[in-house]
Amino acid sequence: MSLVKGIDYYINDDGNFVFTETYHLKRGYCCKNQCLHCPWGYRGEPLPSPEGETNKDETR
Repeated sequence: MSLVKGIDYYINDDGNFVFTETYHLKRGYCCKNQCLHCPWGYRGEPLPSPEGETNKDETR
């Protein structure tokens, strides 16, 4: 996947690359790193598994 500046990412005032919601959706999954533009809204709490149950390892 080719990254396009301004669509998939931007560079913030500190010089860091910040991935956009568009990039995350193209990638197709949540990395659980509490990304600023996470389309899944992950903020450190356990995510439900595909079957609808929480992963017991993530709740510790």
